[in-house]
Amino acid sequence: MSSHSRSPINHLGRDVSGNIPASSSVTGLIELGERDVAIWNLASQFLTTRDNDAHTLYAYGIARALLSQTPTADENIVLPAILLHDTGWSTVDEKENLEAIAPDRDGSREHLVVKHEKEGARIARDVLERVGVPDSDIEQIVAIIDGHDTRRTAMNINDALVKDSDKVWRVTPHGRRVVMDWFGLDAEQALRLCAARAYDELFTDEAKSLSAALIALACIDSTEQLSNTYTREDAEQ
Repeated sequence: MSSHSRSPINHLGRDVSGNIPASSSVTGLIELGERDVAIWNLASQFLTTRDNDAHTLYAYGIARALLSQTPTADENIVLPAILLHDTGWSTVDEKENLEAIAPDRDGSREHLVVKHEKEGARIARDVLERVGVPDSDIEQIVAIIDGHDTRRTAMNINDALVKDSDKVWRVTPHGRRVVMDWFGLDAEQALRLCAARAYDELFTDEAKSLSAALIALACIDSTEQLSNTYTREDAEQ
């Protein structure tokens, strides 16, 4: 994925980079660990449909943030589960799986949602065994994946964090852009649809706080006031 960032302009006129703290001392910075890279390398081939590859990585980042605020959860269960939770969509035709989650769905394709959970659990078990995850962890991870969308309750805090990470993605900038593309919506419509499904359905207060913050920022992005704010580029023209 290419970066759209502009080249930096140093208005201060001197190099301050030596005063930036080391990554190890900054709270919240993450990267995929060795185990998770191994899981991703095997799982990614099953995530090439419906933007599931990028969705999974963003959901992983959200899960890492939620884990930092939820000491009772087990990252050895949550992180592998979030990396593998949507692999089962690879077994469903892409148009059909969009129909299964469309805002006007009539329930006739609910069996496809169940299928992606069952197939995802099967794929996850194979991947986890190949990576060498302990059998006891595999059983918990597979149980979470098998029902992560259709199960309306959370079995435990690990399950809750996987479900919440999956849903909070909807109100990230990436999630809203993807929903706009899927269903031909404008930005305001996509925000309303995503926000309606990324707060009341959440299980943890930590996820609700994160979701509310993302929704609020998205609302500000769309305001006339922000579009008329002063920028240095305006002054230089």
